[in-house]
Amino acid sequence: MRRLGLLASAAVIYLLAAWMVAPGFYDGFTPQQPYNWVCPPPQAGSNLSPNSGHQVIKVVGGISDANSAFTNPDTQVVLGFNFGVFDSTGKTQITVDIKPVSPCPKPSSITFATNTYNITADAPLVKKASLVMRFSDLIPAPSTVYYATSPDGPWTSIGALSEAQPFTIDTTIDKFGYYAAGYPSSAVSRSNPGSSQILPIAIAVLIIAVIVAGFPLAIIRRRRTPDAGDEDDSEP
Repeated sequence: MRRLGLLASAAVIYLLAAWMVAPGFYDGFTPQQPYNWVCPPPQAGSNLSPNSGHQVIKVVGGISDANSAFTNPDTQVVLGFNFGVFDSTGKTQITVDIKPVSPCPKPSSITFATNTYNITADAPLVKKASLVMRFSDLIPAPSTVYYATSPDGPWTSIGALSEAQPFTIDTTIDKFGYYAAGYPSSAVSRSNPGSSQILPIAIAVLIIAVIVAGFPLAIIRRRRTPDAGDEDDSEP
């Protein structure tokens, strides 16, 4: 009974951990969607060309509508716009385009972990927009997002938000141009924006392993218990 109680406690702990962690927790148990590379690494195997994105955002009463733009259908880049983030003076709509850059920029001091994308619009930003870039699970995770006005650089780190879904890196932008996620080539340890998800996932996996391993032992012990009782009853 004590072993069954421990197993029940482990199951409760697992459920509480799953409930408390962000929705990205569950994504760790599904296969990662293959990344579409402009310049695939050797371990990538078969590769599809990355997609572009195009979005037309309405302007109502002189204010740009809330909307999003993303590469379709691979969604490797997603931009989020709140109401009024554009300077929409004299416009009835605003066009946003996202295009992968080829050939791949290769700055000497930076290792890019994503494709480089040229993000353009026919109106400037007056407020910040959100930028989410997905990366591959085949390479080290990027630690920051870089920005440049030209694919030849210079590249400037604009940072990254502390919370992100697994295999994505999030930031905010206040202008359009060239964007890529990566890390300094000299970095010894590279931070992973999804690392906050790793510990809960590892704990959940260990708990599941304990539960799975404990069930056979509990069943065997339960089967043996009546036999032991019979032997005790047979003694004078």
